[in-house]
Formats: sequence, C-alpha cells, structure tokens
Amino acid sequence: MNGKKITVIGSINMDLVTSTNQIPEVGETVLGHSFHSIPGGKGANQAVAAARLGADVKMVGAVGDDSFGKTLADHLSNQGINTENIMKVKDSSTGIASITVSEGDNSIIVVSGANNHVTPEVIEKNEDKIINSHILLLQLEIPLESVIRAVELAKKHRIITILNPAPIQKLPKGLLEMVDYLTPNEHEQALLFTSIEGTEQEVEKLKEKCIVTKGSKGVMINKNGEEIEIPSIQVEAVDTTGAGDSFNGALAVALSEGAEIEEACRFANVVGAISVTKLGAQSGMPTKKEVEEFLKIHNLE
Repeated sequence: MNGKKITVIGSINMDLVTSTNQIPEVGETVLGHSFHSIPGGKGANQAVAAARLGADVKMVGAVGDDSFGKTLADHLSNQGINTENIMKVKDSSTGIASITVSEGDNSIIVVSGANNHVTPEVIEKNEDKIINSHILLLQLEIPLESVIRAVELAKKHRIITILNPAPIQKLPKGLLEMVDYLTPNEHEQALLFTSIEGTEQEVEKLKEKCIVTKGSKGVMINKNGEEIEIPSIQVEAVDTTGAGDSFNGALAVALSEGAEIEEACRFANVVGAISVTKLGAQSGMPTKKEVEEFLKIHNLE
C-alpha cells in the first residue's frame, strides 16, 4: 500500500463568519466589522489540510442542491481533492456554520443540512475507498451510526483510523475500542469518558489512544504508558477556527508517511500553529512548502 492515501468521511459546510470586537450576550445586539462566506465543515477542512500537505485525498460527504453546494464541491476539487463521492442531495440545503470571531477566539452554530444524508448505506457503498486508503479520518458532524459503520469497515480491512470527537457527544465504548487514535481537545477529553461503562483499567486503556490538543499549551500524547507534553509553537493568533482541523489533517499525513506518533504530533502542531495566523478555517491551512519555510525561519528543522 502506498503512503499518503487518505479518505476523509465527514461534513461539508459553508462558514458564515462575522468578525466583531465583542461576542453578544443573550438578547444583546453588537456591531460587527466584517463578514465572509468561507468554505468549511470539519470533514472538508481536514481534507483540505491533508491535500495542501501533498496527500492523495478522497472526500466522502454530501452537499445540497443549492448554490453553496456547487461552490463547495468545486472548491474542494480545485484543492486537488477527489470529489467523485460527494453526493448532491435534492431538496436539501448545504450545511452551514455561523461563526462569530472576536479577539482571536470564536463561537459557532452548525446547521447540518445535507450532512445528515451521509448514512451507513452511503458508507457501505464507499467501502472500496476505505480499503484503498492508508488512513481513514472521521469527525462527528455526520450521523454517529455512519461513523461507527465506517470504523467497522476500516477495522475489518486493518486501515488506520483517526476520530476527531467533535462536536463532542456520548460515544459507545465499542467505537472507542475500535478507533486507533482519538484527537479531542481538553474540553472534549474531559467529557469523552464520563459515561463510559467499564473498569478503571479499561477506561485508562481507552485514554491511551488520546492525542489531546491544548491550544496555546500544546499537545499531550501517551507513549508506552507515559504522558508526553509537546509544547506549542508561539504565533500571533488571528482566527483559531481551523486549528484543530489543520492538526488532524496534518496528523493523518504524517502517520500515512510512516512517522512515529510523537514525530507526527510535532509536525501537526506546527501546521496547526501556522493555520491560526490567517482568517478562515481553510484559507490559513499551509502547503508543505509553507511548513518547510516556517520550520526554517523558526529554526525548528
């Protein structure tokens, strides 16, 4: 099997981004200073992140039969992503995320739309895409039963799986046991195991799969039973919206190329840091050349 072949199954959204000096409280109206429509969705974001780093990426997902749907499908294709398995769902809106950005942080409301049509049956029809991949990359903005079916098929064919458990929700123990890597942030990790039934030893074993992104505090991994902190790369943050997705896409690329977990996380950490220096989830995602230049400038090679 060749490295760098990655299948991403997940959401495709249009991000509607409003920048403001103050995020409003309930019932409050504030003035914003800019608005942008930007391609997004956690699945699409992670696919773009991997493709810009040189990976062979296939995207499985769905858009509506509206103008956003065509725009997003064309955009992903222009990023070098194989879009043959992106469905156009009749009489459905494309997913959107309404994002408010203030002082480098953000709040987000997601409306799933066509993403809800990525059913287990759709996953099964794309089993050949999973089989012919080195890495299967998933998130939680499509139906959970579809995520479970995709991981089952990957496990059957011994394909490495990365599950970014966001937006966080209760996950069955069986799914967590099948997944190879879990990539929660600190908040998600705190919630991920609160309702898992099992012995303390079983839960600790599941936690060892976690690669925890901690924003400006870096990344925490578990290697041979030992927790290892990987420090962050200090940059001036403009928009943190795509940082986690950039990290996940880069992690998939590094692992597909045979990197050990610590090396892969250091690389993904750099990619995530670069991504927050520009506005928009995808527009800040760096190319492989940009990563190499960043490493050279900051003496991180």
